[in-house]
Amino acid sequence: MSESKLPVAFVSHGGGPWPILSLDGFNEPERLSLYNYMKSISQTPKMQPKALLVISAHWEESKFTINTNPNPELLYDYYGFPPKAYDFDWPVKNDLSVVNEVKMALNIAGIGFNEDDQRDYDHGIFIPLMPAYPDAAIPVIQISLNANLSPEDHFNFGSAMAPLREKGIFIIGSGNSYHNVRSMFKPSPKAISASKEFDEWLKATLRLNADERKKAILNWENAPGARECHPREEHLIPLMVIMGAAKNDAAKISWTGTINGTSNTAFHFEG
Repeated sequence: MSESKLPVAFVSHGGGPWPILSLDGFNEPERLSLYNYMKSISQTPKMQPKALLVISAHWEESKFTINTNPNPELLYDYYGFPPKAYDFDWPVKNDLSVVNEVKMALNIAGIGFNEDDQRDYDHGIFIPLMPAYPDAAIPVIQISLNANLSPEDHFNFGSAMAPLREKGIFIIGSGNSYHNVRSMFKPSPKAISASKEFDEWLKATLRLNADERKKAILNWENAPGARECHPREEHLIPLMVIMGAAKNDAAKISWTGTINGTSNTAFHFEG
């Protein structure tokens, strides 16, 4: 990888405040496995980024939307958890000068976008990144998904973001390679089997060359277990963004494990 070009990463963020907190009904060794991976995210780039550009599964808008709130707080967009799940201290900041670089990249690519100066950071941001960057010293710029959830639109959006890798920006997609909430909490043998099939397909797909893996991922619904694993695909779509930003770079498995027995994998891409 070029010394000046940062990698890109698709990270798994678990479910709600897990794995930051131990929760009833979840396996503790599984939690620690994912939590320790989250702590390692900051080691993926070989140099410290000047900013993190994050696409979370938990923000959708009718158009790609950039968070321009100068002082975002934490948005606890989950429900029914213990009180300590709503009292995290992570005073990370936005950086409007980096936001302008993102806007420029989108304008050059001819991709329209909106801005939101009231948006706070959802748990797809703070759950995986608090362990990685506990001192909150690196700014976070967030962009929404497009609610159309088009694989091609998001791949092209990621491609437009690729030049930012040369400018010290670490691009991160936050989702899960498996996200069937009902089955995640009470997985059946069928759900576990489907998660393994889809996970193996995904790993094999990302080992293909750039053209072949793009064709396969844009047609992900044809994969074994696809809709069993993603009844709605918002947690997979951030991977499309990351694959677009990866260009021809090789995929590497950053973490692979299970959540209540369902298979999940995180990836990063570097040249």
